[in-house]
Amino acid sequence: MLAAVVLLPSAIAAAAGTQAADVLLSQGKPVATSTVESSSYSGAKAVDGSTTTRWASAEGADPQWLRIDLGQTASIHRVVLNWEAAYAKKYRIEVSDDGTSFTTAATVDTGDGKIDDLGGLTARGRFVRFVGLTRATSYGYSFWEMQVFGSTDSSGDTQAPTTPAGLAAGTATATSVPLTWSAATDNVGVTGYDVLRNGTVVATSATTSYTDTGLTPSTSYTYAVRARDAAGNASPASTPITVKTAAGSAGFVLAAAGDIAERCTASSSGCVHPKTAKLVENMNPAAVITMGDNQYDDAHLSDFKSYYDTTWGKFKSKTKPIPGNHETYDDTPYKGYDDYFGAIAKPQGKRYYSWELGNWHFIALDSNDFATHEFGPSEQLAWLKQDLANNTKGCVAAYYHHPRWSSGDHGDNPDSIELWNLMVSSKVDLVLNGHDHDYERFVPQNADGKADANGPVEIVGGSGGANLYDLSPAHATTAKLLKTFGVLKLSMTDTSFQTQLIGVDGKVLDTSPTYTCH
Repeated sequence: MLAAVVLLPSAIAAAAGTQAADVLLSQGKPVATSTVESSSYSGAKAVDGSTTTRWASAEGADPQWLRIDLGQTASIHRVVLNWEAAYAKKYRIEVSDDGTSFTTAATVDTGDGKIDDLGGLTARGRFVRFVGLTRATSYGYSFWEMQVFGSTDSSGDTQAPTTPAGLAAGTATATSVPLTWSAATDNVGVTGYDVLRNGTVVATSATTSYTDTGLTPSTSYTYAVRARDAAGNASPASTPITVKTAAGSAGFVLAAAGDIAERCTASSSGCVHPKTAKLVENMNPAAVITMGDNQYDDAHLSDFKSYYDTTWGKFKSKTKPIPGNHETYDDTPYKGYDDYFGAIAKPQGKRYYSWELGNWHFIALDSNDFATHEFGPSEQLAWLKQDLANNTKGCVAAYYHHPRWSSGDHGDNPDSIELWNLMVSSKVDLVLNGHDHDYERFVPQNADGKADANGPVEIVGGSGGANLYDLSPAHATTAKLLKTFGVLKLSMTDTSFQTQLIGVDGKVLDTSPTYTCH
């Protein structure tokens, strides 16, 4: 055990003789919580058997709790907590027969955030509750899994539900399979269904339907379902069915850049945005992404019309823009940007929005809200968390102006920490930024800026035409750093992506590996 634990004699005694028959009692059981940070971090994630999903309470408040209903009275001999970074310094484990009146079974006063394995318990009850008393961080409490081990009473419900019948698949897409089945019956009541893909439980459903997502195109999968009751009794698995996903799309190409139009035209040999616009034209992309500072210096409507519109304006109908800091320099902040781009500036009523293409979910953010040395308005943050929670696509990209990491003139941006950490925790695959007038591609990184294959690939592409900035020493995670103009060519499939920087002479200046979506 990695934390100091006080075992209370009134609830706990040595039970070596009984623990040989201990089983995992908590997995898949109903969970209630005091709070959740968002729907992505629900209490059920703490008992789903996965160490890649987690419960997280609301930030900045004590105490918080998570309660597991074991379905019937049980002898509880061991509790294991697998902590995420937001751990508890002090907490209690409690048990109850009715879910209301609890008895303390163990206390931890020197938690260190590692795996806490609390053994030697003989607590008894139907409900087991974690109560966080003192947070170790400014966040809430969060663990990947809470596991309760022991044995159920033989006098409880031991009858399993009937086997679900009628499992059928609807129309499969390249990345999803919709499933339905007939309801099972039980002597007490069915509480849910396990969905098995290729023999492994991938989800639980409270209803008689489920859509499996994030699949590979042109691939066969075998499905079955089984029913569970409140006591944890499981039916045999249903008769399996095999479903093949549809063929994936042939993929698509996007063009992307930030910091684009200086107040100059093609009549000047030093004017770059006409040259980068020609690169976009040659790519013939499905969509064009801009990462802010579309028009210099103060982004008046007259400047948009005189400069940006004459070059990059050719792609306006398929452009998915976001604003940078220069768009706020207009006499009325954002007015030139809003008036020029019209409906595409706010396709969902705000300057932040999401859109989809193929198996990709794209998130466009206005990072001006997060660049004032304070974390931005809760409205955009709340929208972002909900948008990520609602996403069903297998690949995710986000783009906003101010980068978290940069070896350019502006350097690392601490105001983007919260955004970056959310990108990491949400398994976003690709993050595109501007602001620094250069090109920098990073290897995948974690929240601390360390190389981590599970993190997003960040690319600073502020090379669309604005005067270039001097470079600082590269980060340890920098894969390529260039003081040059160019446009990003993004080659996307349903399950992967590769990026290239195309210089104004048409030459490929950098090529990334092909990354598989998280």
